[in-house]
Amino acid sequence: MTEAAAMLPKAELHLHLEGAAGPDLVRRLAGRHGMTLPAELFNAKGEFAWTNFLHFLKVYDAASTVIRTEQDYRDVTYEYLKACAAEGAIYAELMSSPDHAAAAGLSYRGHLDGIAQGIEDARAETGIESRIIVTCVRHLGAERGVEVAKLAAKHPHPLVTGFGMGGDEAGFPPRLFAQAFRIAHEEAGLACNVHAGEAAGPESVWAALRLPVARIGHGVRSIEDPTLVRELADRGMVLEVCPTSNVATKVYPDYRAHPLRQLMEAGVKVTLNSDDPPYFATTIGREYDVAERHFGLDEAALRQVTRTALQAAFVDEPTRARLLARLES
Repeated sequence: MTEAAAMLPKAELHLHLEGAAGPDLVRRLAGRHGMTLPAELFNAKGEFAWTNFLHFLKVYDAASTVIRTEQDYRDVTYEYLKACAAEGAIYAELMSSPDHAAAAGLSYRGHLDGIAQGIEDARAETGIESRIIVTCVRHLGAERGVEVAKLAAKHPHPLVTGFGMGGDEAGFPPRLFAQAFRIAHEEAGLACNVHAGEAAGPESVWAALRLPVARIGHGVRSIEDPTLVRELADRGMVLEVCPTSNVATKVYPDYRAHPLRQLMEAGVKVTLNSDDPPYFATTIGREYDVAERHFGLDEAALRQVTRTALQAAFVDEPTRARLLARLES
């Protein structure tokens, strides 16, 4: 990356918190709790080992079982945000799954308190700002999605500003979760995003647009439907694009086939994100590097990507103004 681009303020909107814990941290947390990790979780180099998208979800879930306490959530959050700040990030949104916490016996409030402590510690040390997006998991079913939305409505938290959904997109279309999103948006007052157009095609994005969402996670397969691309551009809908993730999970065979540049040229608003960075050997800084090297984005274009992310961030307006001022300075 050029020196100017490396120093550019960056922002991340699409990061799964449980997926931010790398192999070393996962091993440390396992040791903390006296857990024995499955040998097949890692390859010979000690990296996470998975073969396809559904297998990735299984490995992700298995690794996430070591995150069990408030302190664990604090450590995952703090270490990730500190690493982001070292690469120039000034803002990051963390998608957190109450279902993973519940499976470990941790309460909804308990896992939020741990994340909040990590955010506050990282902010105090580095200046990075962060917010939390509570997410439901598609393949756990629509009823559980409603329960998670109700938890968010019943237990408001100042750092929880969003609601979203991840998981098996192809098997669980957005329409099944309309009630969960209605509760999150109308009763909890949260801004919403949703994964769509990653493991499923344009029809998934069209369905997602019927939900009260302000952003689409991934959304790249919208390029297969020119009418949808025009719709996204006309609406000013922001896509949380994760190029390296899309190549790693075989949505696209390589960066040359990835439609990031095509979407931008069609007037669609895009941001750059790392998704589950240790699983895909990436970071937020590397995504900006990829955008420069493989998609030809210059410093001005990269700065606009950050500006788009901050303008679309799930934050209050005074915080947004401060972040934009940091970018422009």
